[in-house]
Amino acid sequence: MAMFVILLLVFGVSAVSAADDDAFIGVNIGTDLSDMPNPTQVVALLKAQQIQHVRLYDADRAMLLALANSGIRVTISVPNNELLGVGQSNATAANWVARNVAAHVPATNITAIAVGSEVLTTLPNAAPVLVSALKFIHSALVASNLDNQIKVSTPHSSSIILDSFPPSQAFFNRSWDPVMVPMLKFLQTTGSYLMLNVYPYYDYMQSNDVIPLDYALFRPLPPNKEAVDSNTLLHYNNVFDAVVDAAYFAMAYLNFTNIPIVVLETGWPSKGDNSEPDATLDNANTYNSNLIRHVLNNTGTPKHPGIAVSTYIYELYNEDTKPGPLSEKNWGLFDANGLPVYIMHLTGSGLVLANDTTNNTFCTAKDNSDPKMLQAALDWACGPGKVDCSSLLQGQPCYEPDNVIAHASYAFDSYYHKMGMASGTCYFNGVAAISTNDPSHNSCIFAGRYMAQLICFYFLKFLVHHP
Repeated sequence: MAMFVILLLVFGVSAVSAADDDAFIGVNIGTDLSDMPNPTQVVALLKAQQIQHVRLYDADRAMLLALANSGIRVTISVPNNELLGVGQSNATAANWVARNVAAHVPATNITAIAVGSEVLTTLPNAAPVLVSALKFIHSALVASNLDNQIKVSTPHSSSIILDSFPPSQAFFNRSWDPVMVPMLKFLQTTGSYLMLNVYPYYDYMQSNDVIPLDYALFRPLPPNKEAVDSNTLLHYNNVFDAVVDAAYFAMAYLNFTNIPIVVLETGWPSKGDNSEPDATLDNANTYNSNLIRHVLNNTGTPKHPGIAVSTYIYELYNEDTKPGPLSEKNWGLFDANGLPVYIMHLTGSGLVLANDTTNNTFCTAKDNSDPKMLQAALDWACGPGKVDCSSLLQGQPCYEPDNVIAHASYAFDSYYHKMGMASGTCYFNGVAAISTNDPSHNSCIFAGRYMAQLICFYFLKFLVHHP
């Protein structure tokens, strides 16, 4: 079984942001998976990776209940298919808030509501009710005394920004002014922020080689290769900053100069079809790790240096049932089985490994266990437990030794690490135990050793670049 690990990141750090007290990196959680982990498994993964900010594309009750008492900050969403109802009726909006917000707080830490998703570009027939929907949802929060803790906004595609380079010349598509102006006024009045989806991957792909790959990936550029805004003389060394500043300038064009921006979606696909040669594991690694460093270093943008733009990575899981090209299915940090596509650990207090004292633990079968109980536990791990046991098949690296103890140990350890070494995940009705003895042999590498080696490798690599 081939596993690839790049850099995962995640959580709040102590940097100042105009859109929140702290700058942060969060993750989006999509659900277009043929084998979607249950909410308890999702939250176990979030906790294991210390992910403190998530965005849901709906307000799923089971997920919100699973997130209760976790401390994780949650942005929930009014899906586009519910937008018309919410935007046409104050009562419908009030019922939506009562059912999806008031019923869950304070146990579940809901901090924002995204009303619709890219409505102007994907559901233009609902645009006339978008501002009403924002106002109705906010009014319901006011009535529940929740408006101070929960912000209301709506995510926009960056494609609504026209003439985006140089950024100082950018403006919103003027056909949407009847929506954008009152929407921005609402955000300003309520102290909310503009939600923007920024995808340098698509900007690069659609540029016909005008945009250099290094510029899209945050790779260092020599000064003579940086893009310069001829009006402001500001230098841009990455697409992300240029798009964010274009949004700032577009808002200023409409006389709104004090509305912060939160990037609700960004990322890079790790796999693509023949027409997508730059959707690669290495590029996804480079983009996301450089993005994280950029945001968490409080770099800001050329227009607003030092003001970090809090950002959500798209996305937690690869969504294998998403329609479209292969890249659409491969934006995730993890596969559905919980194995990482790329991973890096940060903490809120600095740059240290998460779980660094337990990376060399293994979950293995007890030698004196009843063979029938071991077999039943092995069958469960490889079945309902969703462990990939293909390495145990004949001819594969972990087939030998061909006995139930060896096979069960491999499956138990895979499940244990898939669940983030959470308490209770190495039990299997009493036939498993945690050990510090590495059971890997020859080319059969157990999850415990693999994760420890890769985390150590990338941590050392990080230290080389951050002495």
